[in-house]
Amino acid sequence: MGRAGASIQNSTSRSAARDSCVRLLESAGIQVGGGDPWSMTVHDDRLWERVLADRELALGEAYMDGWWDAAAPDELITRVLTADVREAIRPSAKMVATVARAKLSNRQTLARARRNAQHHYDIGNDLYERMLDPRMVYSCAYWADQPDHSRDLAAAQTAKLDLICRKLHLEPGMRLLDIGCGWGGLARFAAENYGASVVGISPAVNQVQRAREVCGGLDVEILEEDYRQITGSFDRVVSVGMMEHVGSKNLPRFFEHCAELLAPEGVMVHHTIGSLVTKEHTDPWIDKYIFPGGLLPSIGQIGRACEPSLVIEDVHNFGPDYDRTLMCWLANVEAAWGDLPNYDERFRRMWRYYLCISAAGFRARRLQLWQFVIRRTGRGARYSPVR
Repeated sequence: MGRAGASIQNSTSRSAARDSCVRLLESAGIQVGGGDPWSMTVHDDRLWERVLADRELALGEAYMDGWWDAAAPDELITRVLTADVREAIRPSAKMVATVARAKLSNRQTLARARRNAQHHYDIGNDLYERMLDPRMVYSCAYWADQPDHSRDLAAAQTAKLDLICRKLHLEPGMRLLDIGCGWGGLARFAAENYGASVVGISPAVNQVQRAREVCGGLDVEILEEDYRQITGSFDRVVSVGMMEHVGSKNLPRFFEHCAELLAPEGVMVHHTIGSLVTKEHTDPWIDKYIFPGGLLPSIGQIGRACEPSLVIEDVHNFGPDYDRTLMCWLANVEAAWGDLPNYDERFRRMWRYYLCISAAGFRARRLQLWQFVIRRTGRGARYSPVR
């Protein structure tokens, strides 16, 4: 019952709700009370009516509340996504209204974007220090040269940073703008290994403070700014894991401003999670708890936003590498939880669920990871793709 025939009515009794949900789960190869790592253990039978009312939002909130468990939530959600179980449940009026508001409003204005970024990135460097690699690179690693069993996250992140610099054709003395510089990992790498003069920007206070410390003594300037506030001219422009926060209504202006900042012969690289489907809203659970106002762009949205003044020279998809990256982050957080006293058990379950459903999205190929190489129109040397 992948799309499971007719939509399920939300007014179902609890027992009927359970029967309907169990059938849907079984259609995805998931047993309730089974012995597989992806089997669901239910601790509160109100779960079923809750899920039929609010779908993926309810499933995530119920996990946070301890209403259900699985030994491998990532595998459970992968099967749910692969079977497209969500589409068999009719959205509630509240969910429909949420989608409508997302289509009508711009949730990434200058003021909102700053609040959105601080909601996620300023929760505490202690969590990210334990979750990420030593450079604190919070984006997909590049595992191309590592065997499948390897868990050397630091090496894979270094390979990703080097891949970006090579795609930029970065050379000593070039001025590089790092939009959404995070904790300064790429800025420091580009300055130390490629001799670049870097300006990094982020609206998140904790990130800016840490990035300034990390890049101290190098030709790097870190500014607490939004991309719309930056001025100047740069030989190269890069954004890594930042386009997801721009919003579809702002994508044309984002690329227009990048073009204004880029020197005539310059090169840009934009590294972003992407959606297979063009849409104006995101997963409601992710929007409420993890990335408020975020939106994953589609290839079509990015292409249209680049018209008519930018040329997409190369698109590189290595989405499966994000599954591997996220599972490393999850293992790091779980191993270090005893050293994180500032977060309660509900936060722990929220964070675990965030990492698991994200990994599941990439494993089921519903989410993609793209690197775009982009230049301005006009006569220029042929661009040779880098891998």
